[in-house]
Amino acid sequence: MAKKLWGTRFGKKTSSLTDKFTSSITYDQRLAKYDILGSLAHVKMLARQGIISQKDGRRIAFGLNSILKEVNGGKFRFDPSAEDIHSNIQELLDKKVGEPAHRLHTARSRNDQIALDTRMYLRNEADSLAGLVAHLQKAIVRFAAANPNIVIPGYTHLQIAQCVLLAHHLLAYVEALERDKDRLFDARKRIDFMPLGSCAFSGTGLATDRNFVKKELKFSALTSNSIDSVSDRDYIIEVLADLAILSVHLSRIAEDLILWSTKEFNFIDIDFSFCTGSSIMPHKKNPDILELIRGSVGKIQGNLSSVIMLMKGLPTSYNRDMQLDKPPLFESIDAVRDILNIFTALFANIAVKGREISEKISDESLFSVDIVEYLIKKGLSYRKAHDIVGRMVRDCLDKGSKISSLSEAELKRYSPQLKADVKKILNAWASVNLKRSFGSTNPKLVRRQLASWKKRLR
Repeated sequence: MAKKLWGTRFGKKTSSLTDKFTSSITYDQRLAKYDILGSLAHVKMLARQGIISQKDGRRIAFGLNSILKEVNGGKFRFDPSAEDIHSNIQELLDKKVGEPAHRLHTARSRNDQIALDTRMYLRNEADSLAGLVAHLQKAIVRFAAANPNIVIPGYTHLQIAQCVLLAHHLLAYVEALERDKDRLFDARKRIDFMPLGSCAFSGTGLATDRNFVKKELKFSALTSNSIDSVSDRDYIIEVLADLAILSVHLSRIAEDLILWSTKEFNFIDIDFSFCTGSSIMPHKKNPDILELIRGSVGKIQGNLSSVIMLMKGLPTSYNRDMQLDKPPLFESIDAVRDILNIFTALFANIAVKGREISEKISDESLFSVDIVEYLIKKGLSYRKAHDIVGRMVRDCLDKGSKISSLSEAELKRYSPQLKADVKKILNAWASVNLKRSFGSTNPKLVRRQLASWKKRLR
C-alpha cells in the first residue's frame, strides 16, 4: 500500500473500502507528465526564493526528470494502490532521492496541484483537438473540390426542397466546424491561467514567486483569487460544452452520410473499409461506424451534464467531489478525438454516385421557387407568384405530369406573364446558377468559397 501524504494525523488505517472508493490513480495517471512539469517549475521557484536549499532543489529536479523520462518513454509503472497521481510520483521521488523529496510539497497543496495539472492538460488538448478539426475541414474541402459540379436535391423537413451543389452542402460542415474550432481556441484563453501557489485555498505565508512559476510553465496570467483557483471547474465545463456542440455537428454529418448511403437516397457509396456486414443477411453493407459516431454523442452530452450537476451544489472552496470531473472529461476528449480521426479518413473513402443523383434532380418540384422568382422579376408580388405556382404544382406535379410539358397557351392560363422561356430554368444546373445572394449555392460563389477555405486552412 502506497504511503498517504496525510496519514500521520490518523490513528488507524483507513478501510480498504475507503481506499478503493477514494482512489483516482486509475484515471488521473494520464496527468503524470503535467504533474511532474508543474513540480519541476515549483521546486525551481522554491530554491530560487531560498525556501529550500539549492542543493535540495537540484536533487529533487534530478529525481523528477528521471521519473519524467520514464513517463515519456512509457516505462513508468503506476502504483494501483496509490491514492492519486500526486501521491504516486511523490513516493517514487522519495525512493529516488530520499529526504530532499519531503521538501517538494512546500507551499502547495494537491488542491492547487490538480487545478494546475488539468489546466496544462487542457491547453494541450484544446490545441490538439483544434488541429484535428482543421484536418477534418481539409478532408471535407478536398472532397467538395473533387465534386464541384454535382447538384443534389436539398431537403428541408426531410422533404425534397431545392437544388444545391453538393460542394455547397459540404461547405456548411466546414463553416460549423470552424466555429467549433474557434470555441476551443476561445476556451484556451480562460484555461491559460496559472493556479499553483494558491495552496489548499488561502495561499501561503512563505515568500513564493507565483509569477516565476507562471513564466516557467508558459501561462499567460495568474489566477488572482486563491479560493476561486482551487474551487471552480468552469474551464472544464466550458471545454465539455465546446465538445458537446462539436459532437452535435459531427453527429449531424454522420446522419447525412447515413441517409445519403441508403438505397432510398443513393447519393454516395462508402468504402467497404468503413462499413460492416450482417451475420444473417449476406447482402448488407451497413454504415455502422457512422451509427456508432452518432451514438457516442449521447455520452459526450451526458458528460457535460454530469460535471455541471457535480458542481452545482458545492460550497465555494475545494471539495472532494471535484475528483470526479476527470473521467467524463477524459472520456469526451478521447471520443471526440477518435471521431475526428475516423471522419478525416472516411471522407477520403466516399464515392459520389453521379448518375443516380442526376435521376433525382429531374423532379420539377425542385424548381418551384425558381418559377416564383421568374414571376417576381416580371413584376408580380411574391404572394401572387406563390399562389400561381402553387396551382401549377397542384394541377401538374401532384397528378404526375410535368410543368415543362405545358404549352405556352397552357402556361398563360396560370399567368399572362408565363412564357415558354420559363422552361429553360426547369433544370438543376440552371437552378443553382440563378442564385445570386452572397453565401448561396451559385457555382461561381461556391468556387470562391472553396478557394477561400483552401487558403484559410493552409
